[in-house]
Amino acid sequence: MAIGTEGRQQVDYFIGTEVEHTPMKGERTLFVVGVKPVDEIISKVNNLDHIYLGTSQSFTPSTLEDWRAWSKMINGLLDSGYWVTLDFDVKYAPEIHEMGFTEHDRFISMISVKLPHIKLYNYNTVLKIDDNTWGDTNPGVWCHYLHDLMDRKVYTDWKEYEGDTPV
Repeated sequence: MAIGTEGRQQVDYFIGTEVEHTPMKGERTLFVVGVKPVDEIISKVNNLDHIYLGTSQSFTPSTLEDWRAWSKMINGLLDSGYWVTLDFDVKYAPEIHEMGFTEHDRFISMISVKLPHIKLYNYNTVLKIDDNTWGDTNPGVWCHYLHDLMDRKVYTDWKEYEGDTPV
């Protein structure tokens, strides 16, 4: 049974092809909603190499216990040799770095920056990748014309997310 966008939030696991432009694009993937036990996740992998965590915007740690649970799951999967993507809101970027996940060669940070109504911005719009404050942690800033970032080669239409199978 294939699931659409609405159904994604109703299940804990589903299998599909990674459609987003990451190092694992085109790979069959186990998508996981929320925090689950590592052994339970591995029991559902079915010979797949890639596990996508934080599916359906489910990465929302708010307590120390939440962070520990996510860390245990992510590190357990990485230590087991899987490719792991974590989809997280940009507001969590400093904590993700501090947790050390990015030190793993098989970890993919999917930093989600919400920008509703993107097509309403004019041709002069610039997206600035900044720092906390001047000279704090980055060597400078990166500015990209929004129009250039919206290249068709890196676009994924919503319809490409349909057709995954619940596990």
